[in-house]
Amino acid sequence: MAVSPHLDDAVFSAGGTLAVLARAGWSVRVVTCFTASVDDPCPFALSTQLDKGLPAEADYMALRRAEDAAAQRVLGTLPPVHLPLPEAPHRGYGSAPELFAPPLAGDAVGAELESLLRPHLAPADLVLAPQGIGGHVDHVITARAVAAAAPLPRTCWWRDVPYVTRAPHAADGPPPSRPAGASEVTVDITTVLARKNAAAACYASQLGFQFGGAERAGETLSAVARAEARRTGSRYGHGEALWAGNRARRLLEALSPGSPREGAARVTS
Repeated sequence: MAVSPHLDDAVFSAGGTLAVLARAGWSVRVVTCFTASVDDPCPFALSTQLDKGLPAEADYMALRRAEDAAAQRVLGTLPPVHLPLPEAPHRGYGSAPELFAPPLAGDAVGAELESLLRPHLAPADLVLAPQGIGGHVDHVITARAVAAAAPLPRTCWWRDVPYVTRAPHAADGPPPSRPAGASEVTVDITTVLARKNAAAACYASQLGFQFGGAERAGETLSAVARAEARRTGSRYGHGEALWAGNRARRLLEALSPGSPREGAARVTS
């Protein structure tokens, strides 16, 4: 089970790992936290839609939910779960700087999110979640909710893309509560990189804003995967690094039964 703050974060950040798991026979599902359509959005919330080139009358989140469903089909995961919570601009965050500041005192969405996540995470053998690198308030709230709702030994935390491209050696993210015996694990995504990039291309409404255009999205994600493999000292050409609890680490390590088609994982620290 992967817990994504927004409708693209899991694929951009850990889509290769999800594809490796699905190819290895796992049942993989992405739960996205902040996906609610909101009527009559405030000016700042509306601006986050208009700056993607979409008209004011469009149901922005319905479009994004459809993009996410298409992306998950490309990855080979199960149909996604979209939780009915509003994104930060609909919860009183009125400017871009506020999105990257600590959560507002009156923002109680974290408790509601934790409650909604618990039934999804309780039966999961492996939980993936954001570290919160970059400090986006929705990512931070998601990381905290997962830390409260999921068994930490079974949880692994991805490095948030595209934020990590701005601080490739960032170590300021959570895990909000570091599990005993945790370590960074690099998953070999070389054989599924094309699938990850194809899934990312499904988020057409976001590619210009996040990567400077559809043609640059795959280039950026491939470059990040190469840089992560180098950063962690991995022998793989392309990797995704996750901070993993002891149970999660063993499960990721088991992805390398000797066949490169099944992907691989390596403990790097």
